[in-house]
Amino acid sequence: MKLRNVFAMITAAAMTLSLAACSGQSTASSTSSASSDSSSSAASESSVSSEKSTASEKSSGASYTIGICNYVDDASLNQIVENINARLAEIESEQGITIEVKYDNCNADANVMNQIIANFAADNVDLMVGVATPVAMAMQSATEDSKTPVVFAAVSDPVGAGLVASLEEPGSNVTGSSDNLDTNSVMNLIFAQNPDAKKIGLLYDVGQDSSTAAIEHAKAYLDDKGVEYVERTATTAEEVALAAQALVSDGVDAVFTPTDNTIMKAELAIYETFADAGIPHYTGADSFALNGAFLGYGVDYANLGRETADMIASILTEGKDPATTPVITFDNGTATVNTEICEKLGLDFDTVSEAFAPYCTRVEEITTAESFSDLES
Repeated sequence: MKLRNVFAMITAAAMTLSLAACSGQSTASSTSSASSDSSSSAASESSVSSEKSTASEKSSGASYTIGICNYVDDASLNQIVENINARLAEIESEQGITIEVKYDNCNADANVMNQIIANFAADNVDLMVGVATPVAMAMQSATEDSKTPVVFAAVSDPVGAGLVASLEEPGSNVTGSSDNLDTNSVMNLIFAQNPDAKKIGLLYDVGQDSSTAAIEHAKAYLDDKGVEYVERTATTAEEVALAAQALVSDGVDAVFTPTDNTIMKAELAIYETFADAGIPHYTGADSFALNGAFLGYGVDYANLGRETADMIASILTEGKDPATTPVITFDNGTATVNTEICEKLGLDFDTVSEAFAPYCTRVEEITTAESFSDLES
């Protein structure tokens, strides 16, 4: 696979820890119809088999070009891109095709993002991949006339963002994979570890679409439980640091952050603020725990990347229509605990795991590092 990349900040190794998804199984739905008799069923199966064979023959030896734009350089999103590329390389070998990948990272700059997408359009790519909600939305707008297929990755609320009409029937040239967070499960973990928690901090970027629904769910949960909460928002790394310090001053018992890229990018700079104050930081992705948060709960981003690559290939080589290709969703029942932070908070990992057991499928361990590949070295 020819990679004309701007891959300066992306690691080359695949993740060795599958930490943030329940089973890594997708739950995208599909529909099927039954035949009225066994002979028509057999004929249908024969027809489908013939169509698949024909599609495979047509795609063998073919060349495709895709453009991938990453929203920001952080552990979760980098892991997605890394695994998309790894899986596409496998698909090239399996199907005897060539997939040229044009990659760029806009670093959360809207102007740069739009220029990257314009470059993809000028290069007549066969498909665009938007990693994170802002990129996917920009690609949707840019392809309104051309209808170039767009596959998004790690969009928490694709319906709420207006990217798809529904998860089952996207309805346009846009589909992809979602990292939707089960916020109530994270809230359950907070109170499983500390049933006496009286005040919860909510730390997020108000401009991140991925955080909107999760924060509303968290507030509804806490309202029902009669627990006080304090909201602190930030849009830059400097503001995140100030917000973290403010939450310490607010005297919160725990802090919750959903799948928020702004906070994720700043986690390495703030985790000690919370740990030194004895405040556990509960978050919506294992990459937060990798970067020093007490706990990450969410999807397996390595698996998300690979399944996104499979979707890309199905659209390119099988002619699948994004409008009728269901959004891929995932079970997310794994709690990832940073054992270094656990110890610093004065907590026993085995005791924490036992408390968490009723509310998740498994508990994984991780230690602080900048990227998942660092854990291998």
